[in-house]
Amino acid sequence: MARANDLFWSFTRSRFWRTSTDVYPLLIAASIPWSTTAGIVLLIIWVLVLLPTIEPTQFARTVRNPVALAAIALVALAAVGTLWGEGPWCDRWLAVGPAAKLLMLPLLLYHFGRSTRADWVYKAFLVSCTLLLAYSFTIFIVPEWQSTRAHGFDTTGVPLRNAIDQNQEFVLCLFGLAAASIQALRQGRLLAFSLLGALAMAFLANVLFVALARTSLVYLGVIAILFVGRYFERRTAILMVFGLAALVPILWLSSPNLRSRITHIAIEYKEYRETNRPTSTGQRLTYWSQSIDWIREAPIIGHGTGATKRLFDAAAIGKQGAWAEKIGNPHNQTLFVAIQWGLLGCLILFAMWFCHARLFLTHGGFSAWIGAVVVVQNIASSLFNSHLFDFAEGWLYVVGVGVAGGAILRHGATRPPDSAVQQPNEMLRG
Repeated sequence: MARANDLFWSFTRSRFWRTSTDVYPLLIAASIPWSTTAGIVLLIIWVLVLLPTIEPTQFARTVRNPVALAAIALVALAAVGTLWGEGPWCDRWLAVGPAAKLLMLPLLLYHFGRSTRADWVYKAFLVSCTLLLAYSFTIFIVPEWQSTRAHGFDTTGVPLRNAIDQNQEFVLCLFGLAAASIQALRQGRLLAFSLLGALAMAFLANVLFVALARTSLVYLGVIAILFVGRYFERRTAILMVFGLAALVPILWLSSPNLRSRITHIAIEYKEYRETNRPTSTGQRLTYWSQSIDWIREAPIIGHGTGATKRLFDAAAIGKQGAWAEKIGNPHNQTLFVAIQWGLLGCLILFAMWFCHARLFLTHGGFSAWIGAVVVVQNIASSLFNSHLFDFAEGWLYVVGVGVAGGAILRHGATRPPDSAVQQPNEMLRG
């Protein structure tokens, strides 16, 4: 028995075992755009493979880092919040689940604080999204080739789930490729610059012309300005911002999909006000109004874990049509947190976002840029959705922050943000 135990621990220190701890995050990242089930199964396997390799002292140091500690605090609050929640205990503990994924952050930070293979994860995600991009264009041109049924009001060009999820993934690839192409240009590798730039434009074209979620327009502009400010000198950046502004009317005129999605907001609002029809815009306004009323009732510690679904279910009783549909969140991350855990929950949520944003915006390199895009994208999109607690966007946040944050912690980076002259690029390493 002792010999078998020794053999097991010896095997966990082998090169094969160590490599497998890098391969599973790669597979998890590749699965996010395609399958929720596969991602969870791979994640469980990875945790089981990783646990024997953890060095307790180093892991404890990672956990004490504010980047990990803030995420743990939010999950802890969700668990403690079950004590003052109402309803069946099973419902309360199920409501902890959406926040519980944040417990993977310390593990990812720890592992990629030791591993040199964060770029494997970036590349796997890019390849996976590129395949999804090709599928999206294909069914946009030939709709009858769509083999699955996506969720949403308009599934044109959306092979899986919905346009919001797809845009979130594609925009991350867009700005990752944009950073990589700039670096290739500065290194004089024109072919790489052309290929990376062309692929980035393909992702942008898909978002704007094929399957546009209105939420993506909010973070697209913010990240574009952040990109220009990060990768170009001040004078060039100012000119490029004006150039981006000049592109807006061109895109408006050239994209019927963009015009339709934007102008429909006013139509939806008018129909909601005049006929009480449950349009997307009208529903959000109603959910937000109801949420604010509930927050006023328990502003400090909220109504407890699981209260959001319970309150919205009660509000739907006696109503008809779409207004009677039972929803689990108010389509705003801050309101979602405030209903359950009040001002205390909001402070922890904002502290976590601040710690994560600060980590990436105060360091240079490709990993810092990817992390910055993930965090800014999540914060901006969470104005209109509860993306931190949603599946695809939530796991994209956890994996993105965990892998990119770990890579930064591994370098012990003390460098300033990327200058316009020299910027490391992990994606283009061999």
